[in-house]
Amino acid sequence: MLIRDKLFIGGQWAAPSSRETIEVHNAGTGEVMGRVPAGAAKDVDAAVAAARAAFESWSQVGPAERGAYLEKVSAALKARADELARTIAQEVGMPLKLAGRIQAGLPIANFANYAKLVKEFGFEERVGNSLVVREPVGVVGAITPWNYPLHQIALKVAPALAAGCTVVLKPSEVAPFNAFILAEAMESAGLPKGVFNLVTGYGAAAGEALVKHPGVDMISFTGSTRAGKRISELAAQTVKRVALELGGKSASVILDDADLATAVKSTVNGCYLNSGQTCTALTRMLVPESKYDEAAKISAEVAKSFTVGDPLAETTKLGPLTSKAQLERVRGYIQKGIQEGAELVAGGAEPPEGAPAGGYYVRPTVFGRVKNSMTIAQEEIFGPVLSIIPYKDEEDAIRIANDTMYGLAGAVWSKDDARAQRVARRIRAGQIDVNGGAFNMNAPFGGFKQSGHGREAGVYGLEEFLEYKSLQLKG
Repeated sequence: MLIRDKLFIGGQWAAPSSRETIEVHNAGTGEVMGRVPAGAAKDVDAAVAAARAAFESWSQVGPAERGAYLEKVSAALKARADELARTIAQEVGMPLKLAGRIQAGLPIANFANYAKLVKEFGFEERVGNSLVVREPVGVVGAITPWNYPLHQIALKVAPALAAGCTVVLKPSEVAPFNAFILAEAMESAGLPKGVFNLVTGYGAAAGEALVKHPGVDMISFTGSTRAGKRISELAAQTVKRVALELGGKSASVILDDADLATAVKSTVNGCYLNSGQTCTALTRMLVPESKYDEAAKISAEVAKSFTVGDPLAETTKLGPLTSKAQLERVRGYIQKGIQEGAELVAGGAEPPEGAPAGGYYVRPTVFGRVKNSMTIAQEEIFGPVLSIIPYKDEEDAIRIANDTMYGLAGAVWSKDDARAQRVARRIRAGQIDVNGGAFNMNAPFGGFKQSGHGREAGVYGLEEFLEYKSLQLKG
């Protein structure tokens, strides 16, 4: 049983303002794995005051020195990589091997990457008679999700600290334990008091208090589009800067000249990563009408290869969903797909055979002959549910890909690279994989339309936390 009974505020482990706690459940068993404080407005006030007090001195620390702190944080996390992977595998449900590479590996790499980037970044330039400087935006409230908990924290906290901002972090109450390990890494790195603060709690209490707080200059949020709209409304009252990374309903467009087997297999893998609990998941597979039957057959075979089981077991390829609420939500969408007339190609709403009792397990599911107007093609399911949508021609495929309120990610497949890139340029989304192009941690990440605004990762993520100032010089 993991018990965390203090918050990290002003460089110290402080008792929360109330005794209320939040139970955290093990995704693989459904059992309570620990408890964290249910922080509230008083705790947020204390954390913001600490961040505010630390800002002036931290913002004056040189980029090289800030980078050196980030290197120490990365090293401290790396020393606990196995613990992080195991913790997050239990919190979220991602199979342990993958959790080691992604859930622990990426945050470690991102802290190290920002340590390097901040030393190379040009914070000022001469433009005519003006010296244009980049300065930190101020106190940042970071509100993060449960699906890639530490990775999403790192994409906010590392560049914010690199920019010279101070931070109050409110992680998801569903997967909070990794954030405490990060706070200990900050402490061991000797980060000045108040530069990084951690308050756990529910969104309605701690999250909203942070967004509304007049002492916070910027909110960086990753989560649902619904919550992003609420944050925008609240933040507008104090004219805060807001960066939002929200939902997605990403299309994988398989053109008629593509290697069908490769494209289909990669799309299914892209849909099922982290049990489909990925905002960039390729949940809509667009295939030419003439190739539908073959694509459906390959998809069913790939889906059946995803062994469902305990995330800590070596043989598991598809772990559980993160929570009971998420399980009910995903099963509801599967039932909706059947009701609306989609063809069930693989999986279904019934519990998977042989899955451990008590955990939040769902069958890897494929729907065929889906119309883009169906609920399962329009709404973000956040589970291992793929919709195969047949199209007539290239123009029809582009129209379907863009026929969504989201615009986060996508993919295009063709034997002709120039054709694939031409189609990719017409898809209104922030990140398009062309013929299986690899993830790039230095490329900008973020969305169009209701997938949000602002960009994370690389130098683009650093720029989000900086303001421009012009010094008009004489002579």
